Amino acid sequence: MQVAVLGAGGKGGSEITKELASRGHKVTAISRTLDKIPAGEGITAVQGDASDADALAGQIAGADAVISALHFDVTADTLLGAVKAAGVSRLLVMGGAASLLGPDGVRLYDSPTFPENIKPFVIGGIHFLDALREEKDVDWTFFSPAMIIFEGPRQGPGSFRIAGDNLVVDDKGESKISYADYAIAMVDELENHNYSRARFTVGY
Repeated sequence: MQVAVLGAGGKGGSEITKELASRGHKVTAISRTLDKIPAGEGITAVQGDASDADALAGQIAGADAVISALHFDVTADTLLGAVKAAGVSRLLVMGGAASLLGPDGVRLYDSPTFPENIKPFVIGGIHFLDALREEKDVDWTFFSPAMIIFEGPRQGPGSFRIAGDNLVVDDKGESKISYADYAIAMVDELENHNYSRARFTVGY
């Protein structure tokens, strides 16, 4: 496929870009900072600002899908506007974990143990997911990581578990995933299309 990755110079976006290229996809890797975009066969680095919907639409035109690994200072309205203007039908979003449900069925953000100082940084992801759930035209997927996502080794397929709206925890009650393994699951979803207009999550 021809895939545009937004935020391709970040920790998540760079791993997603490398995973896509390793599987033979053609990647338009868009970032504000070119020197942070991975280099490799099949990767075209493009400098861009996703907050400019008109310019972004021109950069992603012709893509089969867009994968966003942006921070949520770029709103759903802005990103969806660019995707629609470009004529791209599919959008996959690297989401946040705060909107997931904990073992007690309560949204993590609403749990009494959720740190108050973190809330201003994660509420944008919750608003983004809410906006996607109202979207009727674009085929979207919102992919929440585990509670802790970290730079670590690529353990590969079979090392992690997939769920829908419920946080994935291990036998110690911990919820973790590396960026590299998160990228595997993201590209798997691109190829397998299991979560159309839905959210899913991952964890060891």
